[in-house]
Amino acid sequence: MNYLKNILAVLFLFSGLFVVAQPAKKSPHLPIIDVHVHTMKINPNFTSEMCPWFLSNMPGGDPNEKMVFAASGDCANPLKPAKSDAEMQAAVMETMERLNMTMVAFSDAEILHNWYNAAPKGRIIPGIGVSSSKEMTVEAFRDSLSNGFYKVMSEVAPQYQGMSPSDMSLDAYFAVAEELNIPVGIHMGTGGNGMANITQPKYRASMGNPLLLEDLLARHPKLKIWVQHAGYPMADELIALMGANAYVYCDISGMIWSYPLDEIHAYIKRLVQAGFGKRIMYGTDFMMWPKLFETSIGVIENAQYLSFDQKRDILFNNAVRFFRLDEKQFK
Repeated sequence: MNYLKNILAVLFLFSGLFVVAQPAKKSPHLPIIDVHVHTMKINPNFTSEMCPWFLSNMPGGDPNEKMVFAASGDCANPLKPAKSDAEMQAAVMETMERLNMTMVAFSDAEILHNWYNAAPKGRIIPGIGVSSSKEMTVEAFRDSLSNGFYKVMSEVAPQYQGMSPSDMSLDAYFAVAEELNIPVGIHMGTGGNGMANITQPKYRASMGNPLLLEDLLARHPKLKIWVQHAGYPMADELIALMGANAYVYCDISGMIWSYPLDEIHAYIKRLVQAGFGKRIMYGTDFMMWPKLFETSIGVIENAQYLSFDQKRDILFNNAVRFFRLDEKQFK
């Protein structure tokens, strides 16, 4: 019996040493960079559940009846909105840690500063956008960028004003971004079903043509632009633009969770087949649904037409290159 006890004691000792010798567990997720995150104040009166790929059905309306925008759709597991700013922040921070994410974030300045202060250093990359010269003066814009807090100019969305991104009323702002070496994210593409009929009467689909960026790029040859929403559905125009301008990238935000899933995959595959797999960046266009991150990441991770390396480029590598980040900080 004593012999058996001695054997068990030795085994217990070695098992303890084995446990101590185990290396610390690393995050199960490789790093991900989301280049399109909105910091929005939550208004409980204007939140609703959302069915991913809800634009799979876009019925027409009647000009004599009220046009209604509905994202709730009919699905088994709709995404739930956050009910307060505090709930949203907590959910974003938890997701950021669990999925090893870094986020390029912009919109409400107060929420942005709150997230920036709550997140681990470097995990929130702040942005500031100007879509109309009425929003702020060029001098105020320069001051905002010069203080060092804002790292990107985004989201710039003159399309909702019925304006081209090359409109001269915005040119001085882009000149500041070029001078200060600030990357610029510009909304290009569609805005959903019936956008011009519901809340944005100035919205023009034609102003989402990526080729409208050509004059802007010619005036500012050192400006780095990423075309947000991949200019959907104008793939040919985006391909032509990126082919002619090596500094132009795109993100796949918004369209990745709203349009039909088969259509999304066909669009991304088209860009990759055209040779631009190194210039597509992952983005959500995140607003109020905390589970939207997993939903949209899954679109890329489950894309059978993408290799592992191509997925890593979209989810991480391309953004590191575009935003001139230090890859070592993600190790």
